[in-house]
Order: sequence, then structure tokens, then C-alpha cells
Amino acid sequence: MSTSVTPVPASTSPAFPGGTVLGYPRIGRRRELKRAVEAFWAGRTTAAELEATAADLRLATVQRLVELGLDPSDGSVPGSFSSYDQVLDVVATLGAVPARFTPLTDAAGRLDAAAYFTVARGAGDDAPLEMTKWFDTNYHYLVPEIGPDTPISFVDDRFVAAFSEARAAGVVTRPVVVGPVTFLALSKAADGAPEGFRPLDRLDDVVAAYADLLRALAAAGAPWVQLDEPALVTDSVDVAFPELSDAVARAYGALATDLTAGTDRPAILVTAPFGDLRGAPLAGGDARDGLALLAGTDVDAVAIDLVKGAVPTGAVAGLASKTLVAGVVDGHNVWRADLAAKLDVVDSLAGLGAGAVAVGTSTSLLHVPHDVDDEVFGGPGTPGTVLDPRLRDWLAFADQKVAEVVTLARAVVDGRDAVADALAASSAAVASRATAEGVVVPAVRDRAAALTDDDFARGPYAERAAAQSARLDLPALPTTTIGSFPQTPEIRRARAQWTKGQLSDADYTTAMREEVARVVRIQEDLGLDVLVHGEPERNDMVQYFAEHLDGFAVTANGWVQSYGSRCVRPPILWGDVQRPAPITVEWSAYTASLTDKPVKGMLTGPVTILAWSFVRDDQPLGDTANQVGLALRDEIADLEAAGIGIVQVDEPALRELLPLRRADQPAYLDWSVRSFRLATSGVEAGTQIHTHLCYSEFGEVIGAIDGLDADVTSVEAARSRMEIVPELRGAGYARGIGPGVYDIHSPRVPSVDEVTELLQLAATSIDPRVVWVNPDCGLKTRRYEETVPSLEHLVAAAKAVRATL
Repeated sequence: MSTSVTPVPASTSPAFPGGTVLGYPRIGRRRELKRAVEAFWAGRTTAAELEATAADLRLATVQRLVELGLDPSDGSVPGSFSSYDQVLDVVATLGAVPARFTPLTDAAGRLDAAAYFTVARGAGDDAPLEMTKWFDTNYHYLVPEIGPDTPISFVDDRFVAAFSEARAAGVVTRPVVVGPVTFLALSKAADGAPEGFRPLDRLDDVVAAYADLLRALAAAGAPWVQLDEPALVTDSVDVAFPELSDAVARAYGALATDLTAGTDRPAILVTAPFGDLRGAPLAGGDARDGLALLAGTDVDAVAIDLVKGAVPTGAVAGLASKTLVAGVVDGHNVWRADLAAKLDVVDSLAGLGAGAVAVGTSTSLLHVPHDVDDEVFGGPGTPGTVLDPRLRDWLAFADQKVAEVVTLARAVVDGRDAVADALAASSAAVASRATAEGVVVPAVRDRAAALTDDDFARGPYAERAAAQSARLDLPALPTTTIGSFPQTPEIRRARAQWTKGQLSDADYTTAMREEVARVVRIQEDLGLDVLVHGEPERNDMVQYFAEHLDGFAVTANGWVQSYGSRCVRPPILWGDVQRPAPITVEWSAYTASLTDKPVKGMLTGPVTILAWSFVRDDQPLGDTANQVGLALRDEIADLEAAGIGIVQVDEPALRELLPLRRADQPAYLDWSVRSFRLATSGVEAGTQIHTHLCYSEFGEVIGAIDGLDADVTSVEAARSRMEIVPELRGAGYARGIGPGVYDIHSPRVPSVDEVTELLQLAATSIDPRVVWVNPDCGLKTRRYEETVPSLEHLVAAAKAVRATL
């Protein structure tokens, strides 16, 4: 395979648009795709009906982007739709399914709709693909499983079909595909792969399939294709940069050099979102410079993140034949841009020597809601929350960010005077936000400034463990759940009626208390050892707390895709944070009154509240985390005073905010761990503090998990088959640990034997005296038809293994 880096003459590539976005939300403004997909899963609709809804959404998206000012004729509009996950789409395109799912493919290796979702969600004894975080976002992707014999070829034309569909409607899109190097760098070795095999060993096969895809796109008339390579901005992938660099040279030698732009392939835009493409020097003095690496290939355009990444300085060899797409509009957060300052950044790129500079977003807009204007309602009884007009003026969701890109692109071409009104409006909004009441609260600042080291520490664990054992009197391998129980249609209906004013506060409280009592009875009947109240009153584990803390706002339609059909409405953290009144104490105390068994109070930790909110960007994250930590500290003190002996403070996002460059990680781990300890260190020795972590690979933060100093840590482990347990053992972790034995992200019910096997793996790898038995995560998204038998099997497995100790 060629590794030539001879520049492609500019005349062979079409001009890149002056402004673009790297992707757009795909779930639908009112979650239409979510409803259509879940109806298909439930058997209420057909695959054809699902595809019709998906087609409507795709066309609505490209037409909306044209309405907002992107050119319909030159590839400005990204074709970034997916029915479930962009990585799974590449798996389907290449036919690269694990052997257990091969029977689901047709003779050509294709997956139909039902099979596509089965790979994502599992069925029967066949576990789904593992799921983990997409870089530093709150999106989760499915991890491909690649082995020496995994079938890899161009078998599915979904990207070509979507392009042709939009073109027939009059819009020439730019298909968006996860790049081949990132696809393999994020994959895991399939079960049964020989020792030493790594997915990147299949690079030549993957690149050959991508070449066929590019030929098909060129034949369909696509002028541009976007290949996303965020692996280039991180140290977190299991591929050293020199090897990654070689893979990029090989891949794009084949795709950009060996294929001729405009005939064999579309022009290629390579993006590197989520961080700085020009990384710090490696050990030994080698430069880790992804921008120079891409500039040295024959790709036609490179997009760099200038929100998370630094502005490059100095000329870069090879850029003269390329367009540099300046990602100055933040695709990761919701604050309105200071357009004049963004133009200054664009102007500063002149010295890099690029053939042209275009304006873009730093990342796909997948990570923000659709439209700030969706938060404006009229009349009483209208569902949802109306944002304060002052706050609305500070915000830019996806549609507003497209408009910002269009404005900046026009300024680059026509000068600042052509967009003077827009520049003035953005400057006024930024100034208004800086001086608004509530952004700075002196009492909050003074309390945080007075903290000492003693506020971040508890007594020795041995003393705590003895006091907790005497107080709780739990058996070996105690069983519990992570907190939430299924949110039934009845619960959701009652909450909707209460939100609309159709159900009184008293009637709503009665309905939720009845559900709590039912959940307690279920847990007692199952024989669980530590009970929870099930959280029926909570709409979301972060939004619920945001609604009860000063400094936050919530939206009515600010939906963002988390994974698959799962959507959340991240709160907006705009000001200093404090707790005006207790939040959860009444619910936990009521639960405790219904049972003689220990009850866990359930809170969301400061790091996760930040990670799953849109957070203010005008002060260090650590300062904001401490404000949230102090509010939670007050809540824990009130729970303890109410007699609650166990408090779980969930931090599933601890790994999520970890900076992508190792040099930046120690500072983050310091403030994140300290904010958790600030929240939890005010209790007596006999009060047991739990935490929970999920959705991520936690091997990189084992030290931080230990540093949290929680008495018990539960962690997602079922899909990875206890992968974290040896890492915990190796790190010398000695406190309570609950590696999940029931994967709640799949509708399947694990057998007693399956759960027992997982539990035995845990109990034989680490001291069984510290092992707890629990699901991977909360049960909110599951149905009782799955939950009850799964928990029955969990309890039976615990009893079986307990009997062998």
C-alpha cells in the first residue's frame, strides 16, 4: 500500500464551502426517531415504517440546514444521520459483525434493521457490543469487535443511499463517516483472537473497504466526504502515536493519493474534534503533531477544534494545497459565541500557510439541542419550562450555531461591516451574561474560599468499616441495586399531568409514595439486602437536582442523544450554585419508614452533575465542582440526621471528563476527586458512603477511584465480563466493590448461571468479603417484565456463591 504524500493539485478538488458544521442532531426535534425505533423494537411498527420516519427526519434535517444558510449545492450540509450509532453504521457498512451475529447477516454480509439493532442490544444468550463513552462527550458508542477472521468488505451502501436521497431532494450533502484509523483504534480484539493481535492489524482490509465506499460515493456524485479521526487528539486509545501516525499515512496514502479526487473519490475532509491536534512532545523528543501529519497527506481539507485545542502558530508544510476548517464555534456547549473574538481567531490562522480557511464548528452539533426557540411557549398550561428571556439570549443551540457559522463565513468573505449588527448583538449578549445577578453570589464564593484540607478527608477506613459493620449487620456478598427502578407509563403520565398543572402537588406526592411503597415490597419479596426508593419522582438523575439548586436552569425540549434511543435534557449551569432547601430527605425518610432493612439515600455527584450539564465556561471547572460539592454536603448531612445509614453519591461520569491528553489529566483528577470528597467527608464513621461508576473504561482512573475514598464502589462490569476486577486487584483496592453482574442496557434476562459465573469471577479475583452484588446501572429504562426475573437471578446467584465461602 502506498504511503506517498505528494500533494494533490488544487485543481483536482472542488472548492470547500466557506462555512459548514461537522454534524447535526439526528434524534429529531421532538425525539421522533426515538419513538419510531422503540415502536419497532416493541413490534408495533414494521422496518419499512421505521425507515420512512428516518427518511423524513433526514430530509427535514438537510432542508433545515439550507434554511439556516448553508449552501445546498457544494457539500456544506453534513450527512451525519444514524438510526442508532455512527460506529455501528461502519460495522454494518463493512459487515464487520462478531461471529455470534453472523447468522443474522444475509448472503452478502448485510444486516437488516432487526439484525442491526440486535448487534446493538443483544438477544437471548448473545451479548451486544460493549458500549462506552465517545471521547469527552456524554455520547456512548458501540465498541466494534475485530479479529483476524472478522469479515470486512464494503457490503452496505447506507451512506451512498442517504446521499442520493438528499440529492434527489435538491441538497448535495457531505457524507460523514468515522475514519478508518479511529474505527480500528476504538475497536477491541474479538473473543478468540490470538495473543498479540490488535484490531489495527486489519487496517489494509478496512482501508480497501473504505476505498470501495469512496468510489461508490464519487459515482453517486458526492463532491466531498468527511472522515472523522478524533483518535488523533487523544492519548487514551490503546495505540501509540508513532503507530497511529503510520496508520494515518498508510490509510490516507491509499484513500487520498492512490484514488484520484473527483473521479475515484470525493474530496476528503478529515476532522479531528474534541482536542488539540498539535499535542505535546512524546518521550524521547518526538513531536506529536497531528496537524503536520494530516497536512503531509493528500487529503483535501483538515478541520481542527479551536475551542478545546490551541490556535496553531507557524507555517505548516503541506497546508498550501488544503483548506483549513477553523472549528471556532463550540459544538460541545451551548453558550453564544463572541463573534468578533471568533473572527480574530480565524484571522490569526493566516500565518499557517493554508490554501484557504473556512469556518466551522469545533465538533458535530450532535452534542447540543436543536433550537433555543423551542424554549419559548405561550399561555398557561403549556408543557415544559419557559427559559428566562435573559438566559435565552446567552444561548446558542444547534440552529443558532449554524447561524453563527454562516455569519462568520460571510464576514471572512465580505468583511466585518457586512455583519456589523450580528457582531454587536453577540458582544452585548456576552457582556450581559458577565454582569447578570446570580452569576456571582458572594456568600457562595466566601464559603468555598474558607475550605481547609480537613473538609476533604474522613477518618481511617478500618475504623469506618468496623462502625458500619456493627450498624448495618449485612451478610457476605450483600445484594442491592444502583438506585432507580423502571419508570412505568403510569409514573410518566402522573409527572406529565403534574407538570401541566393537571395534578395537584398533594395528589402527585401520593402517587409517587404509592410507587415507592410498591418498589419496597418488590425488593423485600426478592430478598435484596439494601433497599432503595426507586426514584419515581425523578425525571433524570442530573436534571432532578438541577431543578432544586440555585444557579441552574432546565429546558423543555433541549433533548440530546446519549446513546441509541436514549435522550437526556442536560441542565444549564449558568451561575453560582447553592441548595436553598433539602432535596431528597423526605423521600428517603419515607422509604425507611416502610422497612426494617437498610435504605440507601441516592444523590448524583458533583463531577457527574457538571459532566451531564451544559456548564458555565467563565470560571475553572474545579471551582464550580466545589460549589456543587458543598450543596451535596449539606444534603448528605440532612440525610444522616434523618437516620439514613447509607448514602450513594453516583459518579458515572468520572472518567468522562478526563482530559484526552495525559499531561492534562492530573489536574483534573485532583479537583474531581476533591469535589467528591468535599461532598462526602462530613459524615460520621458509621455512615456508609457508596459511589457508582458506569459507561466508561475505568482502567485509566483506578487511582482516582481509590482516591474518592468511598466505602463501597459499584461499577459497570457485565458487558466486559469483569474486565475491571484484575485492574482493581492490581491497584491494591481494598474497600467495598460491587462489579455489576447484570447488564441493564440490554432487554435480555441473564440466567442464574450467567450471573453466578460473573460473580464467581469477581469473588475469586478479589477478597469476597468486600464484594457487593448489584446490576451494572440503574433500572429506570427497563421494564418490570425484565427487571424482576433478572433481580431474582441476581439474588439466587448471590446465595449460591455465598454458600461456597
